[in-house]
Amino acid sequence: MSQAEPATKPGAKPEKQEENFFVFLIKLVVIVAVFRSFIFSPFNIPSESMLPRLVNGDYLLAAKWPYGYSRYSMPFSLPLLPGRILATQPKRGDVVIFKAPPTNQDDWIKRVIGLPGDTIQMKGGVLHINGNAVPKQRIEDFEIAVSPNTSCYQPRYGMSVNYETVKDGKTICHYPQYRETLPSDNGKPGKSYNVLDMEVTPQDNTLPYIVPEGALFLMGDDRDNSQDSRFPVEVGGIGYVPQGNLVGRATIVMWSTDGSVSWYKPWTWLTAARWNRIGGTF
Repeated sequence: MSQAEPATKPGAKPEKQEENFFVFLIKLVVIVAVFRSFIFSPFNIPSESMLPRLVNGDYLLAAKWPYGYSRYSMPFSLPLLPGRILATQPKRGDVVIFKAPPTNQDDWIKRVIGLPGDTIQMKGGVLHINGNAVPKQRIEDFEIAVSPNTSCYQPRYGMSVNYETVKDGKTICHYPQYRETLPSDNGKPGKSYNVLDMEVTPQDNTLPYIVPEGALFLMGDDRDNSQDSRFPVEVGGIGYVPQGNLVGRATIVMWSTDGSVSWYKPWTWLTAARWNRIGGTF
């Protein structure tokens, strides 16, 4: 009777178990999807509606957990979550990323101004919340260099003002800048932030807006250059934004470029960067 040979010969090394590449790829996709859906997600700023806080060419990270999760937290807005779970209401002054009405497809970014039940109104360019004027203090002009990502605002309502000038050999835009301070919240001081207000526009004087339950009133910090809750969706605005449309809260600027980079000129990878903007928090 012959004796069975051992499965592994003495001195022989066991075969290395190599993980299937496609299994690894699936795991990587799942990890990235979970990270982007529930923790942080990157966004870029393609317009100037949030000047001076955010400029065209900024890249930021948005925290996904502060306001809860909905289908809009998922990649491609996949309908994997029923309604909105772990929901938390934003605070006035938060800078939020959301799916813009009416299509609920594009990511927009604005500042939270009105909460459910608030009455919002603009009078003479001054923001009023629940009948009280929000303090608006003139501060030094905001300045930003002209670049492929930045051109100077052109007045649209009859003013003949040139916001472009030359300083230290560079062409820059300089805009009137103001400091707004929102009302206190539960005994805590209201948030302060800077806004731009270049000229008298129709949206400087509005009827009162009463924010409905479950919605938000959002505005851009560049008050003359933002299609926001002051405008109904019929004319290109967003109206009241459902809180279920929230995607995340802006947290930090991780990169910023003036748009002058050329991929075949490696030195421009550094010269195009706006280094003073990187690391800015909200």
